[in-house]
Amino acid sequence: MNTKIWLSSPHMGGSEQKYVQEAFDTNWVAPLGPNVNEFENSLEVCIGENSKVAALSSGTAALHLALIQAGVQRNDIVLCQSFTFSASANPIAYQGAIPVFIDSEKETWNMCPELLEKAIKESIAEAKKPKAIIVVHLYGMPAKMEAIKKVASTYEIAIIEDAAEALGSTLDSQQCGSFGDFAILSFNGNKIITTSGGGALICKDEVSKNNAIFLATQARDQAPHYQHSEIGYNYRMSNIVAGIGRGQLEVLDERVAARRRNFEFYKKTFIAIAEIQFLEEPEGYFSNRWLTCIVTPSFEIREKIRIGLEGENIEARPLWKPMHQQPVFKDCKAYVNGVSNDLFEKGLCLPSGSNLTEEDLLRVANCIKELISS
Repeated sequence: MNTKIWLSSPHMGGSEQKYVQEAFDTNWVAPLGPNVNEFENSLEVCIGENSKVAALSSGTAALHLALIQAGVQRNDIVLCQSFTFSASANPIAYQGAIPVFIDSEKETWNMCPELLEKAIKESIAEAKKPKAIIVVHLYGMPAKMEAIKKVASTYEIAIIEDAAEALGSTLDSQQCGSFGDFAILSFNGNKIITTSGGGALICKDEVSKNNAIFLATQARDQAPHYQHSEIGYNYRMSNIVAGIGRGQLEVLDERVAARRRNFEFYKKTFIAIAEIQFLEEPEGYFSNRWLTCIVTPSFEIREKIRIGLEGENIEARPLWKPMHQQPVFKDCKAYVNGVSNDLFEKGLCLPSGSNLTEEDLLRVANCIKELISS
């Protein structure tokens, strides 16, 4: 059996262990400490635009706290990108709110501004103005934030920017994660940098950041005893995990460069194969190319490639199944144009880790070439 080639495996930079060891040496192993503070500070510098960052246990936790701070309550409507991972939508249900799903446009595969405005107008006509918009930068490609922000501003609706897959991506040189009223990052094991598990909430001011930290630490009131005036959560990132993040953040630029090299390798290798198409960057867009994705002519060809790669011990994955197609959200309203359905049927994520060798990439490419020609 050939060695496994993973879709996107963790890639350590070298200094993570130093920061983790410091946590052990100083006995800072609780969900607070110097590593958490420094990781947050470094992320604030990275994102810019006066960002204030709270390091949390996951990107999902960050989304949940963003919804709370945006004032989302039971039976409120939240407009959510349909073409995404379920973690973008699940926190809406945590709040007892109502998700309404918005399909994608073809240029970035992200939320369609036209469908977004249509959904808002119809909701307002039904006397149910949406409370928030969750837009995702899918696979590292920035969404059409200028158009989306214009729509959100017109109707005075908060934007929650899901940048879980887009750390290091920019739109007109502005970092993803800095466009929304709130934004979230993920440091799951398969992301461009990882803390093994973890995430962050990006706020626009210190008050919101401090409130997020308060909620993330069980909402404990200022008192010598344990007193709680509102519901809190156990969402804070630990000092040990943050140490991994500090080391990973030091090599972010290298990781982005490696992922982009993977994309260019695949694109150049398959340039003469009509059955394989790629998503290009519109002008002013810079994608971290977290995962390199291809689009094939049909479901059958996609599956032929995926199953063939699987037989060679190479991990590949279909593009996200849209939320409006998921059984758990089958009764939710959706504004669709067929884009995400088509991408799910025909699209495939190829191995994209920053630790892939040239030999690994050639093995993947040669296997796909053989499958296409057979």
